[in-house]
Amino acid sequence: MATPQPGQTTQQPGGPPGDSYFTESRKGEINELRNLLRGFATERDPMRKRDIIKKVLAYMTLGIDVSRLFTEMMLAIETRDLVIKKMIYLYLTNYARTHPELAQMCTNTLTKDCANDDPMVRGLALRALCGLNLPQMVEYISEPLRRSLSDGHAYVRKTAVMGVLKLYHLDRETFESCGFVDILYDMLRDPDASVVVNCVICLNEVMQKSPAGGMAINRAIMLHLLNRIHEFNEFAQVQILELVPRYIPANEEEGYQIMNLLDPVLSTSGSGAVMATVHAFLSLADQVVGDDEHKLQMKRQIVERVKPSLVTQISSGSSEMMYTLLKHVETLAEACPGVFDDEYRQFYVRYNEPTHVKYLKLAVLPRLANPDTAPDIVSELAECVHDSNVKMSRLAVRSMARIACGGTGGPGAAEAIARRLLELLDLNVEHVSSEAASALTLIVRKHPTLKPMVAPPLTRSLKYITEPSGRASVLYLLGDCGDMVPAAPYALEKLIDSYDSLEDAGVKLALLTTTMKLFLQQNRAPEVQHMLGRLLAKACDDVSSQDLHDRALQYYRLLRNADLHTLQTTIPQLKANYIPEHVPFAEEDDSARQKLLVEEFNTLSVLYGKPSVHFIAPEYQVKYVKMPAEHPLSPGAPSAQQLETSVLHQEQPVAASAPAYADVDLLGFGDGPLASQTPSVTQPVSSLSLNPSVNLSGDDYQSRWEGISDNDAHVSAIPMGMSSITTDSVEAALASVHVRTIASGELPTEFKFFLYAQESTSGMLFLIQGNIEKQSAEPLMIATIKVTGDMASSELINQLISTMTTALQ
Repeated sequence: MATPQPGQTTQQPGGPPGDSYFTESRKGEINELRNLLRGFATERDPMRKRDIIKKVLAYMTLGIDVSRLFTEMMLAIETRDLVIKKMIYLYLTNYARTHPELAQMCTNTLTKDCANDDPMVRGLALRALCGLNLPQMVEYISEPLRRSLSDGHAYVRKTAVMGVLKLYHLDRETFESCGFVDILYDMLRDPDASVVVNCVICLNEVMQKSPAGGMAINRAIMLHLLNRIHEFNEFAQVQILELVPRYIPANEEEGYQIMNLLDPVLSTSGSGAVMATVHAFLSLADQVVGDDEHKLQMKRQIVERVKPSLVTQISSGSSEMMYTLLKHVETLAEACPGVFDDEYRQFYVRYNEPTHVKYLKLAVLPRLANPDTAPDIVSELAECVHDSNVKMSRLAVRSMARIACGGTGGPGAAEAIARRLLELLDLNVEHVSSEAASALTLIVRKHPTLKPMVAPPLTRSLKYITEPSGRASVLYLLGDCGDMVPAAPYALEKLIDSYDSLEDAGVKLALLTTTMKLFLQQNRAPEVQHMLGRLLAKACDDVSSQDLHDRALQYYRLLRNADLHTLQTTIPQLKANYIPEHVPFAEEDDSARQKLLVEEFNTLSVLYGKPSVHFIAPEYQVKYVKMPAEHPLSPGAPSAQQLETSVLHQEQPVAASAPAYADVDLLGFGDGPLASQTPSVTQPVSSLSLNPSVNLSGDDYQSRWEGISDNDAHVSAIPMGMSSITTDSVEAALASVHVRTIASGELPTEFKFFLYAQESTSGMLFLIQGNIEKQSAEPLMIATIKVTGDMASSELINQLISTMTTALQ
């Protein structure tokens, strides 16, 4: 017997050549397969039969048209081999849409198999029948579906539930006439967990466009599903847990009851279920607790409870999972400062981690700094500064600066970090020295008492730092610490003389501002006067930057017409710009964004670091109505269609203290403790009428805005339909509906508006801050609305948003 040579394949007796079915088609092979299929019934070898069907599917997968074998494949379906049946069903569903006339040939066979004695055959046939996706097949699908929903085998029932969803997308009129929604609600009591979760998925998708944004939920449904949470797999648990944020408990006791039911999920190994549970806990804390202080305390307790699970998941997952969990931990650490501080070592960078995880850990570590942990964290960051990865080195320096500026490191932390940064300033590594200079700029703005320490090496650093950002930072420090650096004017003079060789506009602006600051300092004017004149002359003739040209011209005119004291006190760039330690920098104050991220926890918003209104188009935004929903099958309750219509006409959600539960047993579990409560009656809200003659001063606006907590603000995305967006056009459009503008401005990346309006009847003031991104493909105004006096109903705010939306089209 000959030995096969390397690269050759052997042929198995009775099987196809080689070890792959995906070989090139040779002329006549379709006809050969047809001959094999015609002798299929007489073939005795079951493996040979499978190989023939596999070869047909292999050709189909390669894009070869094997629809000519449809008749022969239909004849081969009469077999007891489940594997062959499954492959033939796959063949049928693949060619059903492109060859509908052929698909109709298999209707009787599939309908017959739906009544087979074997439940696997029934399920596979039903899945294939619903997967044909042909409108003309609707009349053949409805009855097998209805019969399969009450089948004795769980596999058939769960397949039938997904078949109902396919029928919904195929023919909604038939779906509604068959009353499948009511049947699906009844099937929530099914003993098999996989059937229940399929019902939840189906109901959520079928009722997606209803005002509730998904299936209707009430106390009986919620407690029934949560009591069975241990029966579901991880995917199913996530589907059930996503219902919790849409449900409003009747009182604190019920909220704690739900939390107790969810608590065991935190000990599971699935990160998806753990994160969904955290989101459920946070939403329950918002719903069952009233005042902000108690709410924050409750959230801290929740984060303390889930912390061990999150830390374990981070240390044991893949790099992708680690990154996702770290982003959520970053959000929680910002919302509840101090909770993760004792676990700071778990967030140290490890050598074998991917770079994106290392970067994120460096961003998280400053949030875990306190007087006890700050020294260790700063030492760890100082080691990362010397990493060969340039970006990682830069991030480590920035993280050290955040600890110094945040005030979380305790007394003396800022000085210790400043000393480390001064050492890095003299380090012969360009990007490290540049970042150290930028970090020292921030620290001096927060801690001006450190200027004597920072001042000495500045003139030396200006010689060898060449990065534009670093050089601009050193120039800023020279202007701030100029009275402590005798040689400062002479260091600037060298740059002024080589002005034409400077390319970066930021460095030129910093040089101009610093020279002006030195000129205005006591007893420094004679030293700086001549070099300032040369600099102003060059900057006024510089056309590379309009901002630089205008700034220089402004300084020149002011120097000619104003005294030095007036100049020093009126120009913002020339004033001492120090910020109290407990006050964050304006660019870092994102409390409103943080609040939205917590509300959208366990979504892509946390990974992107911005609310969903910034990356999901308005027509795809899903707004859930958080209210207890009437079960469509309750005695005396309206039908599913009537329920949807009634919700459309509700003016506002029912308050949490008076849940709308009918006095019925919704799922047959006996009377609950709240079953006898009667629904609260919602009073209609009057239509919005705005005062056309309202007037508000800037100081009054600011004091009123600051007097209202950010937690009481309402944030909404208003689509812009205007062809040309300018501050004037937006102000004119809003003025036409009596929304007044107190101030507006155009920034490099966005338009900003400060607006207000007054409700005529009650005198209630609406204070609005709007931002419009310039580069957005579909412009949106992100409006933050605060209401003075008694809080307005959500309906009045929605009417105001609707009025503004109409005006901006």
